[in-house]
Amino acid sequence: MADWVRTDPQTEERRNENYAQNEQSHGRQYGGDFVCCLCNISAPYDYLGTTPPYAKSIVLLEKAYVMKDPFSQGKDGLLVLGANCCLCCRCVCMGQECSLFYTKRFCLPCVRKNIQQFPQEIQEEVAKKALERPR
Repeated sequence: MADWVRTDPQTEERRNENYAQNEQSHGRQYGGDFVCCLCNISAPYDYLGTTPPYAKSIVLLEKAYVMKDPFSQGKDGLLVLGANCCLCCRCVCMGQECSLFYTKRFCLPCVRKNIQQFPQEIQEEVAKKALERPR
């Protein structure tokens, strides 16, 4: 993994504190309200982690905020709401306007700040989306 993606011990400690505060503030290990810091979308989540207990056949590639899919008939139905940016630790949703996943989750402000560190295809896609975005 590239050096610029590695988090320093302080960032990792801050991320763990954010997770711990979230768990404490809601009085239980699972659950709470997910809020994207960029678009302010919010939804209740049931689980924060990589292996939701109600979807045993699914292992996520990142520690994510997850809720049971209310429309799923099967027991493995889930919706991934968002995750924390691996660089700045901000909570962001999975929306294309807010984050992207490239080996880890990045908020778009961090992507733009470090755009030269990403592969050319990602740079082009981010530039294209910036042109398409309404002003």
